[in-house]
Amino acid sequence: RIKDVTKQHIRNYHSSLQHIPYEANRRLSLLSKLFNFAIDELEWLPSGNNPAQGVKKYPEPPRRRYLSEKEFARLGEALSQASAGEFNRSFSVHAIAAIRLLIFTGARTGEILQLRWSNVNYERKCLELSDSKTGAKDIQLSAPAMQILSELPRYEDNPYVIIGNKPGRHLVNVKDTWRFIREKAGISDVRIHDVRHSFASVTASAGTGLTIIGALMGHKSVMTTARYAHLSSDPLQAASEAAGAKLELALNGRINAQG
Repeated sequence: RIKDVTKQHIRNYHSSLQHIPYEANRRLSLLSKLFNFAIDELEWLPSGNNPAQGVKKYPEPPRRRYLSEKEFARLGEALSQASAGEFNRSFSVHAIAAIRLLIFTGARTGEILQLRWSNVNYERKCLELSDSKTGAKDIQLSAPAMQILSELPRYEDNPYVIIGNKPGRHLVNVKDTWRFIREKAGISDVRIHDVRHSFASVTASAGTGLTIIGALMGHKSVMTTARYAHLSSDPLQAASEAAGAKLELALNGRINAQG
């Protein structure tokens, strides 16, 4: 019974999952939420008697995988082959389109899978999301992203962009399609969420400032965007180099230092 569960029970369960530390921590968090619900909403336990609280989680070192230009090329080739039916299996047009949209927008998977046609603003070239992980936000659409949307079939009885197998519903996930595509592209260690990191990486390497990157990614906190700082050149360093180059030319008599 729930009232008989102790902190040691939770510790033992958590320890039994030490071979999958990330999953162990996710389950611990879920248990904590369940006990809080039992305390706050159901009043089955005294307040503050959550046995999952205080159980130490396993360390989770940051794991960020960025696709290189060559890997992007192989991924593009695999997606094209899948669309052309060159593999010995069929793929959902919408699953392939979802992966392509994730690549070109840097959006979260759920934001694309749950996207409705009413969220697409062609005039502003953006996706207008009223409810995302970080609240209401716009996702900018580049020309390739706009083309993907323009080529997708629309159905009157389904409001979603990425339709699923059930009538009127969206596709639940693209995990199976992604696993196959990434294997064919030779990037089997790349998770679907890594595509989002790679979008930020490409944007940062192009010299885009962290404020703009944060806006594109829909980050609420500057600290969240700061993880990509090492991918772009320091703007102060860049300014210093530009000034140094100009001063060097001036000292050599090639230009006016004030010009």
